[in-house]
Amino acid sequence: MAYSVRDIARVIGADIVGDGDVKITHVTDLDNGTVGSLSFAISRQYVKSLQATQASAVIVPADLVAHCEMVALVSDNPSLSFARAVRYIYPADELIPGIHPSAIISDECEVANNVAIGPNVVINAKCTIGDNSVIGPGCIITAPCFIGAYANLIARVSIVGPASLGERVIVHPGAVIGSDGFGLANDRGVWEKIPQLGRVVIGNDVEIGANTTIDRGALQDTVIDDGVKLDNQIQVAHNVKIGAHTAIAGCAGIAGSAKIGKYCGIGGGAGIQGHIEIADGVQVTGMTKISQSIQHSGVYTSGTAAQDNKTWLRNALRFKELDRIARRLQDLEKRLANKKG
Repeated sequence: MAYSVRDIARVIGADIVGDGDVKITHVTDLDNGTVGSLSFAISRQYVKSLQATQASAVIVPADLVAHCEMVALVSDNPSLSFARAVRYIYPADELIPGIHPSAIISDECEVANNVAIGPNVVINAKCTIGDNSVIGPGCIITAPCFIGAYANLIARVSIVGPASLGERVIVHPGAVIGSDGFGLANDRGVWEKIPQLGRVVIGNDVEIGANTTIDRGALQDTVIDDGVKLDNQIQVAHNVKIGAHTAIAGCAGIAGSAKIGKYCGIGGGAGIQGHIEIADGVQVTGMTKISQSIQHSGVYTSGTAAQDNKTWLRNALRFKELDRIARRLQDLEKRLANKKG
């Protein structure tokens, strides 16, 4: 199907520089632009690609319009405008309500109107499924659970502990919600399990990536607030609280009882120690370890950048000498200070 640039501009709220009647049939990146495609550029680092692309139209900020030989859609936030354009050009499949014959659903469940439940789904007692929700193939819900309206459990999602999911929640394949937290007590060298009695409480408009695990609380709830976005393969331990509209990239690990504020960004592979607090608006770069509370917004980084192996080995040999060198330096400074005195 073809869409005019004028219609796309109306949907995304952009201004047009050029022919608004140009037709768009698909989207691409700049380097793979072809006739009929829509692309976008966010900054001057893309000028060369912008000048070379064969795309019919491009979404750009105002300072890049001069570099466009094609139709330009001018936006203050090209990434956001492109996302909205993609949703317009590629609308979501229409919900077809119904329950697949292979699904096993307890008589004690409440399933609202216009719900689609796919093949091999298992839903145990005391669960509520909200209006216009999708429970995809192979999903298993074995514990008391509330799922709000317009939720989408795409496939093979497991909810294995008491949980509440808000409206418009998206959960990708393989995610586990409500698994036991890692709670153990030691009896003379032997570990004994501590029962995990809390829930997982997930707000509205949350997205949970593939194979991400969210443990239920030990006594209090694990809480994922409104608008949080979790990437793939993230570990969220028991009693963790993640503030609204925080985004966390893949393979991050968050230990028990950590509290992360609102509007934070946590880079891929970051490690958050348990029982600490991170303030609102904190940005943590990839592979960073946070071992103490952060009380002020800002960008935080740890770790050592990659070096060639020989350099790394030389530096590694010197690591154990750092304390001795520091003490010698302090002693030398004291001697110099005494001489000046």
